[in-house]
Amino acid sequence: MTDDPRTVVSTDWLAAHLNDPDLRIIDASWHMPATGRDAQAEYRDAHIPGARFFDIDAIADTRSDLPHMAPQPEMFVSRLRAMGIGDGHQVVVYDNSDVHSAARVWWTFRLMGKSDVAMLDGGFAKWRAEGRATEDMPPVTRDRHMTVQRQAARVRDVTQVAAASKLGDHVIIDARPPERFRGDAPEPRPGLRSGHIPGALNVPVGSLYNPDGTMKDAAALRAAFESAGVDLSRPAITTCGSGITAASLALALERIGKRDWSLYDGSWTEWGSFPDLKIATGDA
Repeated sequence: MTDDPRTVVSTDWLAAHLNDPDLRIIDASWHMPATGRDAQAEYRDAHIPGARFFDIDAIADTRSDLPHMAPQPEMFVSRLRAMGIGDGHQVVVYDNSDVHSAARVWWTFRLMGKSDVAMLDGGFAKWRAEGRATEDMPPVTRDRHMTVQRQAARVRDVTQVAAASKLGDHVIIDARPPERFRGDAPEPRPGLRSGHIPGALNVPVGSLYNPDGTMKDAAALRAAFESAGVDLSRPAITTCGSGITAASLALALERIGKRDWSLYDGSWTEWGSFPDLKIATGDA
């Protein structure tokens, strides 16, 4: 893998830059409720030196009934400034999560017009496995000015996705496991129908990563999309259960040089709750 401070960097890269004055590290771990894991408690126990904790559920649009929808720019700026993160910083985001939640925070930064942000390849598990330093104290933070410019093209709402599904002018890519995509398995959130958005294609998030949690190389990522029938010449909309793993699809598309992608923030939690929206089952 080639280190790219705008998409993915290796543990070697982070170790070499750990003391750079303008580097900021974020622990963006998030877990499905059924796991019983407490991401903040795990952060307090051990994290990469200097890392701040980004609470995906709290730095979100609190006006929405849907989980962890993207925050308004004003909230994002306020919370990040309080964390000592601002203009001129290179940000590296990592997680210790099965759902690769760091990619969600990478996407949130991109949504806000911030491009100097990368996901740590392999995350905290790889960092620890290599015997690298950790600490259990939060860093001392100093307020830093931040300016953002929300990039509307990076996010889609239910109306836009419904139009894309009907017109077929975008390729809709779903990151959920195949059994949930097909409608064979119930959704983890109660009250949702089973199936997928009509016309969507399934590229399970696990197909983007190696067994050690690192992201596959560009050729393998491209093959994962193409083997699922994804037409990479069309604009892409990524989706999943609640907008977390869809961000890994977005990051993978960016890694292979595809720029015309957006993320359906409400994802299946929203689509599956509306009885008047059509659903499809099976492999297509």
